[in-house]
Amino acid sequence: MSKARKNIYDVLRGSFLTDESSFKNWRILIFVVLLLLIMIYSSHSADAKVVEIAELNKKKRELRAEDVDTSTQLMRMKLESSIRDKVKSKGLYPAKKPPQKIKVTYNKE
Repeated sequence: MSKARKNIYDVLRGSFLTDESSFKNWRILIFVVLLLLIMIYSSHSADAKVVEIAELNKKKRELRAEDVDTSTQLMRMKLESSIRDKVKSKGLYPAKKPPQKIKVTYNKE
């Protein structure tokens, strides 16, 4: 059996973890596994934040559309013609003669 083939079999069997210098290998493997776990956690955290941002943007668009719709309704309610229609049922009509300014003057004596 050639040396390269023997090394491949040793790696596949995991003998690099059980020989006399395995403590160094275990430390490196644990370090790499911890780094991988941190990377996976940060990736999931970033994905969750992206989903939350998308949901908040959708909610913001809905609220902005509701605001525009409400302001449009308010503008229509403020129109003189709509106010006339609403108060007509109560017997109120616009004045035929425009209002006059009353100017009060008094002398300081």
